[in-house]
Amino acid sequence: MAALQRRLPGVEFAGVGGERMAAEGLQSLFPMRELSLMGLMEVLPSLRRLLRRLDEVEADILARQPAVLVTIDAPSFTLRIAARVRPRGVRVVHYVAPQLWAWRPGRVKKIARRVDLLLALLPFEPPFFEAAGIRVRFVGHPVLESGADRGDAARFRAAHGIGPAEKVLLVMPGSRRGEVARLLPLFGAAVQRLLAAEPGLRPVVALAGPVEEAVRQGSAHWPVPPILVRTPAEKQDAYAAAAAGLIKSGTSSLEMAVAGVPHVIGYRVNPVTAAIVRRLVKVRFASLVNLLAEREVVPEKLQEACTPEALAAAVLPLLRNPAAAAAQRAGFAEVLAKLRPAEGLPSEAAAAAVIAALSPPRGRGRVRVGVAAGRCA
Repeated sequence: MAALQRRLPGVEFAGVGGERMAAEGLQSLFPMRELSLMGLMEVLPSLRRLLRRLDEVEADILARQPAVLVTIDAPSFTLRIAARVRPRGVRVVHYVAPQLWAWRPGRVKKIARRVDLLLALLPFEPPFFEAAGIRVRFVGHPVLESGADRGDAARFRAAHGIGPAEKVLLVMPGSRRGEVARLLPLFGAAVQRLLAAEPGLRPVVALAGPVEEAVRQGSAHWPVPPILVRTPAEKQDAYAAAAAGLIKSGTSSLEMAVAGVPHVIGYRVNPVTAAIVRRLVKVRFASLVNLLAEREVVPEKLQEACTPEALAAAVLPLLRNPAAAAAQRAGFAEVLAKLRPAEGLPSEAAAAAVIAALSPPRGRGRVRVGVAAGRCA
């Protein structure tokens, strides 16, 4: 959005988004946290409300008639919106190619009917979607602009009274209610074991807006009360100070790669969801770091393997063995090199692609861009 404003002075935004989009001028139609759902069994209780929100977003788009609709991630929600409004003359650019190469590859033809242009974050995605007749542009991954590598370790240690011999463990239990409910107790039990093995360990928990209070309450009774960080600046400083991380699966792993934090991934979903996913999944790894490296750079502890004992055992070498941490960092450098666009920054490449897709071509007047963002999958 910021890159679009630099290129298109006077551009207007409308749609659904979070705090950072609001800072760029978006008045969200409703709180984006309502879409922070993942998994079949997790979505079902909220299905009626989600269907109402679909109707609401569709009506708003058709009333505004934006020059282009940018749907962002969350294909279960955003691509349903695209399917409704594209036949009514709204041009659609979808940002973050759905991971159909990982599961449900047969659904790629549906995407072709729903979007005019797909913006891919991963370098191996364009050939997959182009084979189905979809226009695709690789724009690089926005994690490269996250600022995860710009923190100040000394400032973080001084602010929280962390001594030079103490090691910082970063814990990231997720930003969805279901994630936190399942992962935080497991991560907390793993931290307890790590504290017994490494008495000088200082746990730090990254908070996310939609689940902030749940994480505060869930971590309040840990043997060593964790340092809680909320703002981007606090998180960046925590990343710089961290010796290792225990995090949920997802983009967080790429963020840790940018920050250079060796880490272990843990994840659990509802058992019914897990059984369905196992029948459909087509890739070896859950972590994008491992997928891009084509080997296990980062240990993955998923579903039944995601136990406090297994998590603690995987994290401990990263705290004690410099060679284990260095091996992960070497893998990170290899992966991040693959995520850069041909030129410029990912945000600039994405903005250029959106401008090229404007319909009809615009002069110097105001351009209205619809934005539909979400986190359900």
